[in-house]
Amino acid sequence: MQVNTLLDKYFPTRRYGVTMFKFISLNNFLFITIAVFLFFPAHETNAQKIMDLESTVKMGLERNQSLQAVREALTGTEYGIYSARGAFGPRFKVGYGYTRLDEAPTGMDPATGLRVKDSRDVWTMNFNIHQPLFTGFNILSNYEKAKLGNQQAQSQLSKAELELVLEIQTSFMDLLASRESVRVANDSLTRLKSHLNVSQSFYDVGLAPRLDVLQAQVDVAQAEQDLISAENNAQILEEKLNMLLFLPSGEKVNYQGELEYFPFKMDIDQCREHALNNRPDIFIANKSIQMATKDERITASSFYPQIGANFDYNRRGDDPGVSGSRLQDKSEWRAGVQMEWTLFEWGKTYYGHKQAGQTTKRLMAEYEDLLRTVVFEVTSSFLKIDESHKRIMVARQALEEARESYRMSVARYEAQVGTNTDVLDAQARLSGAEANLIGANADYLKALATIYNAMGEKNISLTGI
Repeated sequence: MQVNTLLDKYFPTRRYGVTMFKFISLNNFLFITIAVFLFFPAHETNAQKIMDLESTVKMGLERNQSLQAVREALTGTEYGIYSARGAFGPRFKVGYGYTRLDEAPTGMDPATGLRVKDSRDVWTMNFNIHQPLFTGFNILSNYEKAKLGNQQAQSQLSKAELELVLEIQTSFMDLLASRESVRVANDSLTRLKSHLNVSQSFYDVGLAPRLDVLQAQVDVAQAEQDLISAENNAQILEEKLNMLLFLPSGEKVNYQGELEYFPFKMDIDQCREHALNNRPDIFIANKSIQMATKDERITASSFYPQIGANFDYNRRGDDPGVSGSRLQDKSEWRAGVQMEWTLFEWGKTYYGHKQAGQTTKRLMAEYEDLLRTVVFEVTSSFLKIDESHKRIMVARQALEEARESYRMSVARYEAQVGTNTDVLDAQARLSGAEANLIGANADYLKALATIYNAMGEKNISLTGI
C-alpha cells in the first residue's frame, strides 16, 4: 500500500491509466522533436557554401536553365531522326464510312437470276499499305538532314556551354577584383584617417594650418564613399553569380579564390590551329552548309518520278459489319505498283531548286567569313594576354615605388619637412597603383578565359591545356 502511494505521488499518470501516460509521452516527444529542429539545424541552414572557380563553373553547367533549353532542343532533334527514319517504312491507313443513297441500286441476283433491289445503306471499310520505292532521294535526304540537325544541335550545346563558362569565369574574376578593391578602399580609408589624426594633432598644437585638417577630412569622406561603392559592387557581382548558377537571390555563397597568375604557354599559331579544329560555331556553320545541300536534293526530288507499291483490302456491305449485300461481294483486295511524274509546274520546282542553291552559296560565304573572324578573335585574345602580362609587371614595380613614396611622404610630414599635399598625393598614387595591379591581374585572367573560349576549349579551371 505504501509502495502504491509513493508511485502515485511521483507518477500521477498511474491513476489515469496507460492511455494518459502514452498521451503525455507523445506530447513530450513532439515538444523535444520541434525544439531540436528549431534550434540545432540553424547552424547547418546558415552555413555558407564554399566554392572556388572550378566548382562554380561546374555548378553553373549543371543548373543553368539556358543550357537546359538547348538540351531539350537536342533531344527534339533525336526524335526528328526517328521521325525521318520512319518515312522509309510502309504507311498503313484504315478507313471506315457510311453512305445513304438517294435510290436503291438494282441488279441481277447471281443466285436466282432475278432482278432485285439492293440496300440504300452502304457501309465501307478499307485498309491500305503504301511502301515508297523511289522518291527522287527525298526521304533519304530528309533523313540525312535530320542527322545533321542532331549533330548541329550537339555543337550548339557545346557553344552554349562555352559561352556560359566564359560568363561565369569573367563574373568570378570581376568578383575577386571587386573584393580586392574593397580591401584597397579599406586600407586607403585607414591611411587617410591616420593622417587626419596626425593633421588634427599638429593643428591642435599650432604646427599645421586648419586647411590641412579640412583637406584630410574631405579625402576621408571621399574614401568612405569609394568603400561603399566597392562593397555594393561586390554584392552585385555575387548576385550575378548566384543568378548564373540558378541559386536563390540573396543566398550566401562563399566564393573563394585569388587573382593568381597562370602562365599561358601556347604560341599564336597553336592557338589558331586549335580554334579552327575545335570551335563549335565552325562545326555549326559546316553542318548548316551540308543541310543546305540536302535541301537542294529535296527540292530536286520533284524532277524525278515517284514510285511506290500499294496493297488495298476493301470491305462493303449494307450493315455496320460490312458483310456484303445482295448485289455486292463483301471484300476484295488489290496489289500494284504506281508511278507518278510531274513534268511541268511553270518553273515552281526549277526556281525552288535554284533558291536552295543560292542558300548554300550564302552559307559558304558566311563560313569563310567565320573562319577569318575566328582567327581574328584568337589573335586579339592572344595580344590581350601579352598586354595584361606586361601591365602586371609594370604595376608591380609601380606599387613598390608608390608604397615607398607614401612612406617617405608621411615621414617627412611628421618631421615637419613635408606638406599635407605631399601625403595626400602619395596616398592617391598608392591607391591608384593598387587599383592598377588589381585591374591588370583581373584582365589577365579574363583574357585567359577569353582565349580558351576563342579556341573552343572548355577550360573551367584556367590551367594549361
